[in-house]
Parts: sequence; structure tokens; C-alpha cells
Amino acid sequence: MKEFLVPFSDSFLVKQIMDDVQKINAKTEQYGLKLSEKDVDMIIAHKSASLRNNGRVEFGPGVITKIISAFSDSPYILQENYVETINDLIETFYYYKNETLDKISDDALIDFMKKSFDNRCQGNIDFLRHKYLGKVAQNIKYGKQDYFNMDEDIEPDNIEFEVEDKEFEIKNEVKK
Repeated sequence: MKEFLVPFSDSFLVKQIMDDVQKINAKTEQYGLKLSEKDVDMIIAHKSASLRNNGRVEFGPGVITKIISAFSDSPYILQENYVETINDLIETFYYYKNETLDKISDDALIDFMKKSFDNRCQGNIDFLRHKYLGKVAQNIKYGKQDYFNMDEDIEPDNIEFEVEDKEFEIKNEVKK
């Protein structure tokens, strides 16, 4: 019985996400961005791997459509890097949901990610992860009330991070 229920629910969610993305495509086309069914399949597979790697479960379509909608007008996303960027943002989202101890709502985290990505980070996801989201997670862990406050900001010249961070390497798992 379990084998019957899982594929049914997965196929229902995939269909729901596909339908939602088709609606979003109408909006994103004005920015030169469009996801095919194959692209959406890759994003869904990546989301599943991200959830598994971060020890999370999710019911419903989750944040895929929220992230696509929020980031579709970013000047730093092009059709050529669209799927990869969405995958990186989804992966980053789930990692920092854990790191922020789930104290930030999905919408607030996505909004902060979008504003930081487009402004301070100028489209650099590693900078977003390691500087700004890392700072938010640190603020939460140390009990700061205004955890989005970046006043005690680290200067860009003083930050070091590895581009090939193992915590963010799940790309090979998802490729077909």
C-alpha cells in the first residue's frame, strides 16, 4: 500500500508544480526567462535532493514557485543560468532554514535572499550564502532581536569562503 501512495502523491505534486510554473512562465517571459517541462523536472529532482541532504520534509509544492516568482525579475539571472540559479537558490533556502533554526518564515527568508542577491551580492550566490545569510544565522544563534540587521557588516575584502563548499555540492546527484 505504501508503494502505491508515494508515487501517487509525488505525481500529483509534480503536476501541481508544472501547472504553477506554466502560469509563472507567462510572467517570466517578459524577462526572457522560461522553464520547460524538462527544466522543471530537474528543479524538482534537485529540490528533493536538497530536502534529503538537509534532513527536511515538505508537504505540498513547497518553495519552488515562490523562489521562481521572486527571482524572475533579477537582472542577474539569464536564460542560460536560470535552472542552475534556481537550483542553487532552493538549496541555499533549505540549508539556511536549518541554520536559522526555522525562526524565519519562508516568505521573509525568500524576500531577504532576493533583496540581498540583487543589491549587496550583485547576483553572487556564494556571497549571499556565506556573508549575508551566514550573518543572519549567526545573529539568530546569538539571540539578536533584529537578525536581518547588517550594521556590523564584514567588509567584502575581509571575507573568505570556498566556492566548492561540500555542503552545497549535490549537483552530481541530480544530473541525469
